[in-house]
Amino acid sequence: MVLFLTLPGLDFLRKGLISVIQKLLKPFLSVVPFCIFLLMDIYWKYETRPSCESHTCSPSEHLLHEKSIMKSQRNVLLIFSALIFYWLLYSVTGLVVRLDQLNKRLDLLKSRD
Repeated sequence: MVLFLTLPGLDFLRKGLISVIQKLLKPFLSVVPFCIFLLMDIYWKYETRPSCESHTCSPSEHLLHEKSIMKSQRNVLLIFSALIFYWLLYSVTGLVVRLDQLNKRLDLLKSRD
């Protein structure tokens, strides 16, 4: 969506795409509380997981410990990428709307002269 908004020469698609994106931004905002919840869940799991640093762990427990760490790292990457993509979509849409408003004002001022 961001690519279609920023590519030159797609003015006929841009107006419809802007209205669709603006209507989707509010439901997509639900990603922010979900990401906060996931971050709290990762923190809680990190604080309460048993440590498997010594030789008292069996190989299967050690494998589960490593898988848990990998899942937490993956989830953190997904959380931050979702937040960054939402912010990008919000920012670019706002900039394109502002640019269209400024272009309309410029055309209005040119037509008055």
